[in-house]
Amino acid sequence: MSAIYGAAWMRRPSGSTPRVVSLVRQFLSAWRERRTRRSVSFTGLLLCNALILAFADEAKAQCTAQDVLRNHRMLKAAAPVPRSQIPVSSAADVPAWKTIAIGTFTDVLALRNVMSAMGCEVGSAAAEILARPAFTLSGTKTDVELLTVSAAQLGFQGETASLTEIYARAQRLGLGLAPAEIAPQLRLQYLDQPIGEFLIIGMEPITTWAGEPIILTVANGGAGLILIGQDTRDGAEIPVTSTLVFVRPTTSPAAEAAALAK
Repeated sequence: MSAIYGAAWMRRPSGSTPRVVSLVRQFLSAWRERRTRRSVSFTGLLLCNALILAFADEAKAQCTAQDVLRNHRMLKAAAPVPRSQIPVSSAADVPAWKTIAIGTFTDVLALRNVMSAMGCEVGSAAAEILARPAFTLSGTKTDVELLTVSAAQLGFQGETASLTEIYARAQRLGLGLAPAEIAPQLRLQYLDQPIGEFLIIGMEPITTWAGEPIILTVANGGAGLILIGQDTRDGAEIPVTSTLVFVRPTTSPAAEAAALAK
């Protein structure tokens, strides 16, 4: 069995604007008092730091357990990932679950900084994967359509199924493996994830520095929103009821033209 190691639309926190307005007023008051006596550069620096802290504090109120519960109360409850066990015969049978954007960060450091500011936890194995050279970001902003299926829907029976066999069958049916970037982007863009939901990203494993092949899982175990890694060594198997996230492959313009010409 495998081992697990420990924005779609984003609502602007309602408390951020009054705090920033208050800070601006404090700055203006200090500037008026000091403008005839000393440079305002130091006061301006204090203001910049205060604004950064204010926004960071508010942004952090997104991924913690308390804030997830608040988001569920304030926002429309997230539609749970479909649990249908109806067999899938092709990707066309699978409805789109969610569309997210990738290619929105210039580098991994910027991505990690936003995750940290929002309070989204990252497990140790997942953190190592995000730091590996094999983990790359798209250079172009692109919308990606996500599909969710279980191994049971792909026709696997019994209690567990091999991840390798699941991938092979999913691809034969027209489902695409997800770029690794999908995992942290989905974590950032799925802030109202229901408690108890674990979504395994159908992606090529990325090896840790020690050579362990890891895939990523977007989860809400009840203690907050988190991104964790899952070891896929030695023919790793997962329960057939587990939900996997794949992508709907895009058709290139050349392929579309060829199809129309037939």
